[in-house]
Amino acid sequence: MTAMQDVRADLAAEGSALARLVSGLPPGRWSAPTPAAGWTVRHQVAHLALVARLVDLAVRDPAAFADESAPVRADFEAGMAALLARHLAEPVPELLRHWAEWRAAAERGLAAADRHRTVPWLADPLPVGVLAAVALTELFAHGQDVHDALGVPYRFTDRIGHVAFLGTRTRDLAYRVRGLEPPAEPFRFELTAPSGTSWAFGPEQADQRISGPAADFCLLVTRRRHRDDLALSAVGAAADHWLGIAQTHPGPPGGGRARIGQYRG
Repeated sequence: MTAMQDVRADLAAEGSALARLVSGLPPGRWSAPTPAAGWTVRHQVAHLALVARLVDLAVRDPAAFADESAPVRADFEAGMAALLARHLAEPVPELLRHWAEWRAAAERGLAAADRHRTVPWLADPLPVGVLAAVALTELFAHGQDVHDALGVPYRFTDRIGHVAFLGTRTRDLAYRVRGLEPPAEPFRFELTAPSGTSWAFGPEQADQRISGPAADFCLLVTRRRHRDDLALSAVGAAADHWLGIAQTHPGPPGGGRARIGQYRG
C-alpha cells in the first residue's frame, strides 16, 4: 500500500480535494442534510475545521491542546458538541478561511515532526504518523457525508490505504466502547485497493479473516455504510461479529447507517 511516510502528503491531497468541492457551493447547499442525523454540509465542514485545529495544537502546542480538548476528554459527545458550536456560528466565508488556515497549519506541523514522536490525542497519545492517519480518516468519513449530501460520487484513490490501516489498528476499539472484551486471537485483513493492489494486515495464518474491496472496508470502519451494502466477507465467528461493530472513532458508536435505499437525505 501507499508507504506510511506518505500519509502526510496524502492528507494534504485529500483536504484540498474536499475544499475544492465545497468552496463554490451556493448558500442554500450548505444547509443540505447529510446521512448523519441532524448534520448538514455546514456541520461536516465545521467538524473538519475543529479536527484540523486540534491536530495542529496536538503537534505544535500540547499544553494548548490539553486546554482546548478538556471538555471532550471529560465528556466526548457534549465536549465535541460545545466545540463544534463555535465554528457553526461563523459565517461560511470565515468558516472556510479558518478551515484552510488550520488545515495548512496541521499539515505543516505533521510534515515537520518525526512521525514516531508521540503527541496527545482525544483518547490516548498517538505517534505523529498515526495521528496523520486519524486526520485523513476524518476527512474521508465526513467528506463521504458531504459527497452523499451533494449527490457527487466519491472518487476512491489509494490514499484510503491509511484509513484501512487505521481500521485494522483500531480493531479492539469497537469492543471497548461497547464494554466488550476484545478477542485474544488476531485477525487477518486482505483488501483490494482502488488501483487493484493487494493490501494485507495481520498474521497470514490467522483463523479469523476479513476480505474484500478496501473502499468497502473503509466505509465500514468509518460507519458510513451498512455492512449488508458492502462486499466484505468474514471467516470465523469473531471476524463476522466485528464486521457489525467496527469503528475507528473513540466516541459512542451511534446507530450507524441504514441500508442503502432507506436514506432520504
